[in-house]
Amino acid sequence: MIDHPKLGVALARLRTVPPRCHSAGTRRCFSDHKIALVLVFLPKFAVVQRLEMAPKYYAAQEAPKPKVSRKAKAATPALRSTITPGTVLILLAGRFRGKRVVFLKQLASGLLLVTGPYKVNGIPLRRVNAAYVIATSTSVDVSAVDVAKFDDAYFKKASVPKIPKTEAAFFEDKTAALSKLPESRVADQKKVDAAVVAAVAKVPQLAKYLKGTFTLTNGQFPHLLKF
Repeated sequence: MIDHPKLGVALARLRTVPPRCHSAGTRRCFSDHKIALVLVFLPKFAVVQRLEMAPKYYAAQEAPKPKVSRKAKAATPALRSTITPGTVLILLAGRFRGKRVVFLKQLASGLLLVTGPYKVNGIPLRRVNAAYVIATSTSVDVSAVDVAKFDDAYFKKASVPKIPKTEAAFFEDKTAALSKLPESRVADQKKVDAAVVAAVAKVPQLAKYLKGTFTLTNGQFPHLLKF
């Protein structure tokens, strides 16, 4: 409710309204630059409301403001208590499923760094998902193995520019264009293998155990086995 002088100004600015619109609850708006005065007719009195109107011009050259990201950063998953450096793991998925490997360390992404070693069973340094391994009670001492340089960026593939497809390129020999492993990767594999193989040699029959493949026969259930 406002006083009579302001109500008179509002009525003076109000455009002519048909008589049928002056009923109870009828609302009429008229603009005053960026302010709108709204006159509301009620049964016994009138109320003038002051409302701000949206601007008619928007600057098209204004740089859009980036939206605030509310995504939480994924933390490194906790490592199982049964998986420690030197533990022999059984791979359950991937190219080398069923093979046994030696666990070296957990990377920042949560993946496990393992090796066969390559000289024993042909499995190189690689990353595996902890959800697809079985931890055994067998372990070796890998404290002498230096794995400080190995991280997720070490295993990232280099981006190769796309080459336009041509008829000549379709029929040419593809074997020569296959990517070869860098010499630095080969040297790193040999260095790690030398330390791991020396540790494996200290445990009797462990080399044969790593060469074998994990299998199940009739009547064997994984959840009842003690690894």
